[in-house]
Amino acid sequence: MPSALVLLSALSLTLQQPNTQNPVDWKVIDRVLGRSGNLQGETYRVGFPRNDLQVTVGALTVRPSLALGSWVAFKQTGDSTVMLMGDLVLLESEAAPVIDALQRGGIEQTALHNHLTNESPHVVYLHIGGRGRPIALATAVHDALGATKTPAPTTNPPPPLGLDTVQIAQVLGVHGRANGGVYQVSAPRADAVTADGVEVPPAMGVATAINIQATGTNTAVATGDFVLIASEVNPVLRALRAALDEVNVKRN
Repeated sequence: MPSALVLLSALSLTLQQPNTQNPVDWKVIDRVLGRSGNLQGETYRVGFPRNDLQVTVGALTVRPSLALGSWVAFKQTGDSTVMLMGDLVLLESEAAPVIDALQRGGIEQTALHNHLTNESPHVVYLHIGGRGRPIALATAVHDALGATKTPAPTTNPPPPLGLDTVQIAQVLGVHGRANGGVYQVSAPRADAVTADGVEVPPAMGVATAINIQATGTNTAVATGDFVLIASEVNPVLRALRAALDEVNVKRN
């Protein structure tokens, strides 16, 4: 039976009319952050895999793309403003200086919690959000990550996947992608999600995400974030607990 560590979040769902603006030059964000992101619909998302960390859970070495990938995402909300959301993977010793730098830059913290259990070294996950000018927000993120050992981008070849992704996609009903030796699946909700009156696209962290890493010929470990409304939480928990060895639940 596979094991899984699952984060569930309850969100309110409403409808929002789209806005139109003169587009932001995302290359400016790249220059500030020192790496390139990618445009996913109306979301510009930048990843910061923690390749510097050697995290284990028992005999398992956690690949960065399984559960150690920091990211920030931007959505334009006006001619010179954006909304930012993100999730930063931190050592406990990094949390305080990172929070201080983000606060100085006007970025708020919406959660600080665990996604893994019994891992070594212990890592925490800092969820962030902000509104403002894109360069100012990107600068705050850059300064905050400067308080960590988050490495520069690398071009190392990925490890082998070792998974039957065709069968996984058939079971889940959703196709994923290989990233860093991990099979990553994202399943957006059918409903629109809003925050402070602004529609939040799936790529900003409001799509259910499942990451699967092979541990043997016929075994794997999975981590995931389930995006749920309140009435869905307990039915999903019951289904997961009936099928999996371990379910680690964190609620916002």
